[in-house]
Amino acid sequence: MLQSTEQVSMTDHAQFSEQSAYTESFHSRFDPAAQALATVPSRPVQLVVKHIFDAVASLLCILLLSPLLLVVAALIKLTSPGRVIFKHKRAGLHGRVITVYKFRTMVANADQFSTPTTVNGVFAVKDSNDERVTPLGAFLRRSSIDELPQLFNVLRGNMSLVGPRPLSLFEHEKTFRWQARRLQMRPGMTCIWQVSGRNSIMDERRLQMDVDYVEQWSLWLDLKLLLKTIPVVISGKGAR
Repeated sequence: MLQSTEQVSMTDHAQFSEQSAYTESFHSRFDPAAQALATVPSRPVQLVVKHIFDAVASLLCILLLSPLLLVVAALIKLTSPGRVIFKHKRAGLHGRVITVYKFRTMVANADQFSTPTTVNGVFAVKDSNDERVTPLGAFLRRSSIDELPQLFNVLRGNMSLVGPRPLSLFEHEKTFRWQARRLQMRPGMTCIWQVSGRNSIMDERRLQMDVDYVEQWSLWLDLKLLLKTIPVVISGKGAR
């Protein structure tokens, strides 16, 4: 699931506070020739089915999981002062900046502390001993429950259940032209590298897996990835 820490996202927000500035930067990095190669998979009917499935499935999941969502929200509020939902900026479809939701897993003023997170290649590296993560937050991360609010992103249509993982703006600025193809589908809650090792996968390999997903996409592939995600989430394999 999302692999970047909250503190990196907070830094991103400060560095990229103006969406127009980011959009201009993005378009200056990817020329028309590169964009011409980065076309949406030519399965228009299947894409429509995918969008309908996302809307229906996300709504059903929200309704079925609403008791859990309410309990988690109450526990966060009772055990740590601050907002329940953490909002962070990500690069979405065609590089548009979107706001992605998750349950807050750090102390409310985490951005005021020094950040132990380092940057390795493209992706931010999580510190498993980060003292800013609350005890409840550590559990929510291991179980991936912290990402359940992204179901609302899927329902709104700026994310999909399955798709390339949305990079932070900081991470996206460090990607290469050939990786632009990953932006031609809506970012998802899960994808190939989430079921193939998650944090144990090297940076460039993660991006290659996202590009592979776009190039090989089909409804059948989405179904397989959704089914593979369930045991991975239950086992907590590769989670931090």
